[in-house]
Amino acid sequence: MYFQDHNAFAKALILPSLWLTMIMSAGQVIAQHDNSNQAVATFAGGCFWCMEPPFDELEGVSSTISGYIGGHVENPSYEQVTTGRTGHAEAMQVTYDPEVVDYATLLDVYWQNIDPLDSGGQFCDRGSSYRSTIFVHTAEQRELAEASKQEIVASGQLNGEIVTPIEEATTFYPAEEYHQDYYEKNPLRYRFYKWNCGREQRLEEVWGEN
Repeated sequence: MYFQDHNAFAKALILPSLWLTMIMSAGQVIAQHDNSNQAVATFAGGCFWCMEPPFDELEGVSSTISGYIGGHVENPSYEQVTTGRTGHAEAMQVTYDPEVVDYATLLDVYWQNIDPLDSGGQFCDRGSSYRSTIFVHTAEQRELAEASKQEIVASGQLNGEIVTPIEEATTFYPAEEYHQDYYEKNPLRYRFYKWNCGREQRLEEVWGEN
């Protein structure tokens, strides 16, 4: 292409860049708008490997992250947490779109995947780092969590006292990368662990067949 003056040549170079910048900026605005629709829920229910799949299956859930919460040590490692001395619990942080899946639905999924009668851990995993806890981020989440807990108590469905507490969410530390999506990365090991831990058998005893 031949340009009669240098200004025309410069504009030919600049305009595509401007268009690209505008398109990228528009994309960032859209992304920021989409992110504004996302909310976060945090649940502890024993081994976080087993808590990811039930939430990943839900429409409206954009991500699940395994991690540690409720302790007093910054950036704890898995080895530290499992000693029970950091105060943390293995937990699952769920990012979701409330317009697609509401918090009440997340609570239903949570309850059905834990043993709320066990104060010493969950299934074969024992100790405080495997305790069950609902960590709430807002007053609305607390209200809904308390209501769901009372609804289960009132139903008389469970043969015992619900010992799962509802607590304010504190700093959440993502677990090591090899823990994330473990059930997808190591399906055979995951299925053996889950079966050997007696998780499904105990859930059926507590909640009946789903």
